[in-house]
Amino acid sequence: MAEKKLGQQTVKFNNPPSIISTASIAGIKEGEGPLRDYYDMVLKDDLFGEESWEKAESKLSRETVLLSLSKANLTPDKIDYLFAGDLLNQIISSSFSARELKIPFFGLYGACSTMTESLSMASMVIDGGYADYAVATTSSHFCSAERQYRFPLEYGTQRPPTAQWTVTGSGAAVLAKNGNGPYVKFVTTGRVMDFGVKDANNMGAAMVPAAADTILRHFKDTGLSPKDYDLIATGDLGELGGELIKDVVAKEGYDMGSKYTDCGIEVYDTEKQIDVNAGGSGCGCSAITFCGYIYDQLVKKNLGRVLLVSTGALLSPTSSLQGESIPGIAHAVTIEMG
Repeated sequence: MAEKKLGQQTVKFNNPPSIISTASIAGIKEGEGPLRDYYDMVLKDDLFGEESWEKAESKLSRETVLLSLSKANLTPDKIDYLFAGDLLNQIISSSFSARELKIPFFGLYGACSTMTESLSMASMVIDGGYADYAVATTSSHFCSAERQYRFPLEYGTQRPPTAQWTVTGSGAAVLAKNGNGPYVKFVTTGRVMDFGVKDANNMGAAMVPAAADTILRHFKDTGLSPKDYDLIATGDLGELGGELIKDVVAKEGYDMGSKYTDCGIEVYDTEKQIDVNAGGSGCGCSAITFCGYIYDQLVKKNLGRVLLVSTGALLSPTSSLQGESIPGIAHAVTIEMG
């Protein structure tokens, strides 16, 4: 067996990479939510001074990376690798951003699981001795996602209660070989799971099987349990998916109880904010929540050990129109101060 492998799907790092800085930039609606004080910047308009939403999202990605580097007193030429992805076709937000940053680039697609996918890959490269510094980042934009996946905004489609609001935002984390923490201790790589859900307006339910599979495998591989964590946060299951996953995991003997939350629930006030329905979604959902609030709480030592499980629905407009079901994926990282 590979020397750093635990069980079937988990890696334990011998020299855990340190997350030496993070940055988060959020959209207008996100800036009105409960976590507003933890974002480094809140946009004043969705176009971010650009001519299109797609260009705005690419700028969002680029500026977040630059801000994270500035906070670490680093410049792009000091970074060995950039791991990034987004929701748009051919991950154009990330690749166009990388075009300007000039950092060696690995483009990733894990849908909304991309934050932990990028953290996983960056951590493996650093622990493997291939890099001193790496950046993990992702982004999403409500308007660009709506244009690609659903309907033109001008259409004014009524949204069902199970629908979620795609987060406009980007989060970036700078990982280093040496640092004072928080540290990435474990990575549990997810499997693609599909229980036949076809409703693209109920992606929380579609992603629950993958999220549960990854969480349960993490506990079995590591020997840890919910009591060993201060916080277990999924990426964007929303209110419906968040309730479902607690039940599924509990049936297997792991009661997450008050330790559990979902970034899609935390990012908006579903009672006071209009149209957010079941909560947030999108790559930016777990990205701005982790790079803003969760990282802040780790650094302040209000949290000691966190399991971040970003979740992704691996659908496309083409697959939906052809009647395909929605496969899900979830990747988990354990981040702790000690």
